[in-house]
Amino acid sequence: MTPGTGSGHEQSGIRLVLLRHAKSATPQGVEDHERPLAPQGRDDAAEAGRLLREMDCAPDLVICSPSLRTRETWAHAAASLGGGELPVTFDDRVYEAGPDELMTVLREVPPDAVTALLVGHNPGIEELAAALSGDADPDSLAWMTEKFPTAAFAVFAVDTSWSALGPGTARLVSFVVARASHD
Repeated sequence: MTPGTGSGHEQSGIRLVLLRHAKSATPQGVEDHERPLAPQGRDDAAEAGRLLREMDCAPDLVICSPSLRTRETWAHAAASLGGGELPVTFDDRVYEAGPDELMTVLREVPPDAVTALLVGHNPGIEELAAALSGDADPDSLAWMTEKFPTAAFAVFAVDTSWSALGPGTARLVSFVVARASHD
């Protein structure tokens, strides 16, 4: 976990996890949408899932970009999260989306969902995180908006309903960069 961020346990109400896809490979001749994860990316995605489990941030539902690298990121994270099958929606709108489009997608989360996880891409994920952040620790917010690396995730306590989600309606609770150790 990143110093200066919360444990993830102090949220009440609903919360949102924004996860940027893990490090992808760049094979020659492969379209962007079909780029797979690099070996380090697979390990980091699994570490993200382990950290989410440790922080008690297992989602009720997942919204994921349909790109190969985001689908693989979620598959590796989910395997480490444990707890069985989680509902996943692969939403075309998440691929190459900006913060406004991502906010629209999140406003459609069912009202009974307690924790939603969005797996997406930069710059959209980073820009959405900055837009949502209301009352955040300035150091954590500055670090998150300076660079939202691959396999990083931000956990927000949402101060409103999903349908009313908008700029400044969430509080950054944790910002974590998942990196698997390689001995």
